[in-house]
Amino acid sequence: MTISEQYRQLNKHLHELGSYGRKGDKWAARVRELIGEYQPTTILDYGCGQGALGRALGIPIREYDPAIAGKDQPPEKADLVVCTDVLEHVEPAHLDAVLDDLKRVTGRCLFAVISTRPAKKTLADGRNAHLIVEEWTFWEERLSRRFRIEAHSANHKEVEVVLLAL
Repeated sequence: MTISEQYRQLNKHLHELGSYGRKGDKWAARVRELIGEYQPTTILDYGCGQGALGRALGIPIREYDPAIAGKDQPPEKADLVVCTDVLEHVEPAHLDAVLDDLKRVTGRCLFAVISTRPAKKTLADGRNAHLIVEEWTFWEERLSRRFRIEAHSANHKEVEVVLLAL
């Protein structure tokens, strides 16, 4: 299981408020570079939120978000998977299941951006919206079990990583 029903409902509520899951477009330029490099025939935005990345790219992409009706069905494999501002929101008890699911759906390349600091938003139950706040070494250990790390960069607020399917 990649998400509990209780947590799915909390995230659904945040999405319905309209200010959650709206910034995927900020990675459109980097995703275009990866499209040029890896020439994918299929692209999946895993944790797509409101679909800002797809709109910014202006090309058909698949979208998956377990907290949004119509985008909540388990996704199929895609050549390029984009997972930005998602993994820090995963329930710690379900992190391995989500990473295994990302491995399952990644045909060639996974591009992930992971925040390494607390969120400005709070869940309705009082918890910080970033349930996992960890540095690169935490993520490197878990990702390298499932992918080949092609490139990564980190700063004081996030890690950007390009991963290749094994």
